[in-house]
Formats: sequence, C-alpha cells, structure tokens
Amino acid sequence: MVAEQSRSYVNQNIMKKYTDINDIKDIPKTIQEAINLKKTPFKYKNLGANKTLVMLFFNASLRTRLSTEKAAKNLGMDVICLQINDSWNLEFEDGSIMNLNTSEHIKEAAKVIAQYADIIAVRAFPTLVDKEKDNAELIINSFVTYSKVPVLNLESSTAHPLQALADAITINEFSDLKKPKVVLSWAPHPKALPQSVANSFVTIMQQLPLDFTITHPKGYELNADITKNTTVNYNQEEALKDADFVYVKNWSSYEDYGKIIPQDTDWMLTENKLKGAKFMHCLPVRRNVVVEDAVLDSDNSLVINQANNRTYATQIVLKHILEEIKTESKPLPI
Repeated sequence: MVAEQSRSYVNQNIMKKYTDINDIKDIPKTIQEAINLKKTPFKYKNLGANKTLVMLFFNASLRTRLSTEKAAKNLGMDVICLQINDSWNLEFEDGSIMNLNTSEHIKEAAKVIAQYADIIAVRAFPTLVDKEKDNAELIINSFVTYSKVPVLNLESSTAHPLQALADAITINEFSDLKKPKVVLSWAPHPKALPQSVANSFVTIMQQLPLDFTITHPKGYELNADITKNTTVNYNQEEALKDADFVYVKNWSSYEDYGKIIPQDTDWMLTENKLKGAKFMHCLPVRRNVVVEDAVLDSDNSLVINQANNRTYATQIVLKHILEEIKTESKPLPI
C-alpha cells in the first residue's frame, strides 16, 4: 500500500491520456514547457526509444498528420499511420448484428492495435446529424475503453485539444500584456463545420489570464456547458473593439444541430475590422469567404506560427505521456 501511494504521488502531474483540454493539470506551466521544448526539440530524443505511436485517421488531415509525426520522431518514437477506412469498416455499437457494411468490432480492433502501439492517436469527425451520439464521443472513448493504452485526440466530434494548446502557445509568444483581449469570431462558410476547434479554444482561454469574448450571429451559440459564463456579443464590430488577438472560425449551429442557418456574409473578417490586432485561424481557411486576402497576407497574421506550434503542443503532450509510461513500467519499491 505504501508503494502504491508513493507511485500515485509521483504520477499526479504526469499525463495518462490527452483527449480533452482538462487532461492538462497546469495549462500555464505546460505552455511554458512547450516553448522551452521548442528551443531544444531533440533534448528528449531517447524518451521515445523503442516506443510506437499508431495514428488512426477516420478523416483527412494535413497539419495534424505531419505535426504529430514530427513531434513523435523528435522524441525518438516510431510512427505507424493508418487511414482507418482503408482497412475494415469498424462497428462501435454494443449488441449490433454485423450483417451490413461493418466487418470488425472496436472491441477486437482496439485490443489488436494496442498490441502494436504504446500510444494510439485518433482523428474522427462528428456526424453533425446525431447530437447525442457526437457528444458521447463514441469513437475516441471506445479506444480509451478497449485499447488500455494512452489515447491522443487528433480532433474528435466535440474537441481539438492539440490545436487549442498550440493556439495558447502562440498567444503567449506574441503577447507581452498581463491581460490581452482575445476574441473568437464566427465567420461564414459554405459547408457545415464542427464546433470542435471553437469548443477547445473556448475551454483553454477560460483557464488563462486574459479578457475573452465570443462573437457570432444569433443562432450559432455553442454548447452552453462549454461557454459557461464567457461573454457572448452578437455585435461583431463592438466585440472586436480594442482586441489584441482575433481568432476566426466557422462552426455550424449547435441548437439546430449541424445546420447552416441564414447567415450574413458581412461577418467575413476584413483588414478594416481587424485594425491592429493579431489574426489567428487553425487552417485550412477559405480566402475571401472567411477572411480577406489583405488580412492573411499581412504581418498581423499568425496562422503559420500556429501551424508550427502544432508540433510543439503535440510534443509536450507526448513527452508527458511517455514519462507516465516510463514511470508505470518501473518496478515498485520494496
């Protein structure tokens, strides 16, 4: 019992998984650790030796795929990538009769993959049809339940915690203010997009010392369980006044789930609206729909910096998980 208590104490600040922002116990400290790691990215090259990251993509990826692989290799890990739909269609429902298009159940698949992986990373978008099912995070939570190895969220139905951590790192790097004003602004888009990026950005901003506001047209309210008491201003021009950072992102309706409700194209971010603020977006971005060229091509645009910080956000998370694995593998003291 004493040995178990000792191990619990040692592990209390080490990460067992990263599926949500709240898996980080100390966000400001983690941000600073990532910035330090960025200066010496190969310092922990031996930490991931003989460890394998298996990356499973249910959906397409550019930055997430490349930055995660780079982060893992910076730590000395081997990486295996699988476009999951190129293998079998997986079944996730309990008690299902698999006589249609699914060939393998997650109960077997997750356990098999876990034999090949020390960490499993999963990217799986929402249906934007079934709110209850999407909120349950069936895919990523099934891997957590059945694989029994640490799971890394590469964007799920309701969250994109690696993007949010990279965003927080970027704001930290480009602000010397004690309490910068940060605004998350909705923008128009021709397709129905998830709330995942917005949800995680809101969650991490709420835990940092800054002045944070969300602005969007009425009808595009995010999940109230996530926004909580965060200020929401339906007047974009008013919300953007005196902003230091403006993060622009589209999302579909949460109340009228997954729908594009009538929208005003005037919500596109322009240079005139941005004024002297720094511009942020997770990419990819539709030019002259979400934001005009003059903003993206200006010195105030941080989108490339954000993309670069995806590597170091992922690397600090993987480092913490690998340290947990290393601690768990040590024999208990007698």
